Amino acid sequence: MPRFAANLSMMFTEWEFLDRFKAAAEAGFEAVEFLFPYEHTPEQVGLALAGGELTQALYNLPPGDFANGERGIASLAGREDEFKASVDTALSYAHETGVKRLHMMAGLADPNDPVAQKTYRASLAYAADKLGEQGIDLLLEPINGKDMPGYFLNDFDQAAAYIRESGRPNVRLQFDMYHCELIHGDVSAKLKALYPLVGHVQIARANGRHEPDASGPDYPTLFAELDGLGYDGFVGCEYRPEAGTLEGLGWFAPWRKPL
Repeated sequence: MPRFAANLSMMFTEWEFLDRFKAAAEAGFEAVEFLFPYEHTPEQVGLALAGGELTQALYNLPPGDFANGERGIASLAGREDEFKASVDTALSYAHETGVKRLHMMAGLADPNDPVAQKTYRASLAYAADKLGEQGIDLLLEPINGKDMPGYFLNDFDQAAAYIRESGRPNVRLQFDMYHCELIHGDVSAKLKALYPLVGHVQIARANGRHEPDASGPDYPTLFAELDGLGYDGFVGCEYRPEAGTLEGLGWFAPWRKPL
């Protein structure tokens, strides 16, 4: 049976960030994820997790200047020292959160540019080795070009190639079914083909990135397929509630953690 992590960057935004943990726990979630914790101290985040008896499923490495449009720096030549420092920053939160998966945003660059490719490979190797020392997986996530035009990693097969090429067992695929639907379609076929590489799963409705519903992808079938494949990780709910977080949790009722 799938286990779900509420994405606190998109869900429970009716609360202040540190109050979202308790709200997610009270709604029946056993884990949380979010984009970035860096506006708060590691201790504050750790206390919020502990207060809700929650597991930290995932967060991202620092993305550069996110407010001004940067979406990661891993593929950006000339930013190597900044990238290395960002890995240390992310790891400074690992002890307090107990996180076992960190996502590396690739940045805005031409995926066919040899310089960007070389930079990305070097960043991947550096981050994977540093995280591996702490028993943490490095995740790569393809992101569709509609939501993030110009993103370097925009194809699931491309991501799989970087993972295989790295030769590092802690480099895994962040399989966001929403992005897969928009990039490739046929999420089920791509999931089955790439499942040996999958380290984390995320969901959202293809139309509008809201709560999962009958408009697709076919989540009841996909959840059953995850069970059949033996997936025992968390499924991150990285969606924007259409009309309020609690009002939109009807889909979640069969999997809600008993209180």
